[in-house]
Amino acid sequence: MLYGLDLGKKYNLDKATVIIGRSAKSDIQVDQESVSRSHAKITNDGQKVIIRDLGSTNGTYVNDELVEEKVLRDQDFIKIGRTIFKFLSGGNIENAYHEEIYRLTTMDGLTQVYNKRYFMETLEREISRSRRYGRELSLLIYDIDHFKNINDSFGHLAGDFILKSMSEVVKAHVRREDFLARYGGEEFAIILPEIDHDRAMMMGEKIRRLVQEHTFNFEGTAIPVTVSVGVATLDDSMSEGLDFIKQADGKLYIAKGAGRNRVSG
Repeated sequence: MLYGLDLGKKYNLDKATVIIGRSAKSDIQVDQESVSRSHAKITNDGQKVIIRDLGSTNGTYVNDELVEEKVLRDQDFIKIGRTIFKFLSGGNIENAYHEEIYRLTTMDGLTQVYNKRYFMETLEREISRSRRYGRELSLLIYDIDHFKNINDSFGHLAGDFILKSMSEVVKAHVRREDFLARYGGEEFAIILPEIDHDRAMMMGEKIRRLVQEHTFNFEGTAIPVTVSVGVATLDDSMSEGLDFIKQADGKLYIAKGAGRNRVSG
């Protein structure tokens, strides 16, 4: 993506059919009012890649030309609503460049989950989407209990190992539509679209249990790790993302005060 909310993001076209549209069910979702729910379809038969408009309201453009169907060539620009994509063939070195730039600007280098900057952007976008469509939205914020003691007792390399390993454990158990990010230090956040408060509490308990039951073995030493989790669900009192975060963070503080290794919401 060259222009749009997910600037720099790369989308693989290795499926036979890829749908672009506003719908959350689209393979490539472009959440803009100028984009139809099912806007365009890209097919890949292994020989050529073709884009077809699906009767969209505002049309599909390739290199500024309105098209109904067109074979895509390397370097073609595709405009869907106000979003612009660039088609790069599999062997194009620029493909790898864009992928690396996107990774560097959106991912946390140590844990390989999303970084705080991209989390804040995504949270505001999900809040807007939740209110527009009347959908539930929940947020988990959790951090490692007594993390300073881990660093002091086992060293900072062990601390880094815990952060990275825990991220891998959690990442393996979230849905594709969930958004896991490192919020800062030993603190992490998960955005849960279309999840109500009860289910968010269940997810928080799942994360807590996964971490507690996992064996973190650093250089032959098992390090016990637990997390405390705060849970919040979007309501009318929250005017922006920071209000949402403050609510979840307050619940995290309560979990810490109640003895740690627990969920509060």
